[in-house]
Amino acid sequence: MNTIKLLEYLEEIIETSAKVPMTGKVMISKKEVLDILDKIANSLPGEFKKSKWVVEEKERILNDAIKEADNMKKENLNILKMQIENHDITKEANIRAAEIISSAKKNAKAIRMGSVEYADNILKQLDSEIQSKSEAMLSDLKLQAQQFIDALYESVNIKTNLIRDNIDELKNIK
Repeated sequence: MNTIKLLEYLEEIIETSAKVPMTGKVMISKKEVLDILDKIANSLPGEFKKSKWVVEEKERILNDAIKEADNMKKENLNILKMQIENHDITKEANIRAAEIISSAKKNAKAIRMGSVEYADNILKQLDSEIQSKSEAMLSDLKLQAQQFIDALYESVNIKTNLIRDNIDELKNIK
């Protein structure tokens, strides 16, 4: 049977099948329709099958080409990165960056050394001030202590003399 006759037969089955009320649908034998569709597929010329294979092969080739293009892009990017890294401007920039970093480290070291020296000078001044204030305080304390001792000694002498005078006076009263 040729394909057109099979399609006409399928159409006739659909037209003459029992209708489902109010739905516009028909009831057909699944087995019979599948059998007809199988015969139609088998009766199609070989060119249809070949064209299906060609379409599938085209899709496969396109997918392979896309993958290969992506790989080539990645490879080209890597090559470009390497060329940029090896370019004279990049090398000069790297050298200049290293010089700037070195200079910054030297400046940081100089600043650290300066701050250490500054802190050392401040601590020396503080030590000197503490020393002079401590000597002044000790001198003042010695003077105050001597004055206190002198005042105490004088007070004791006055009292001792007063007691002696009183003793002498008591001796004279007898």
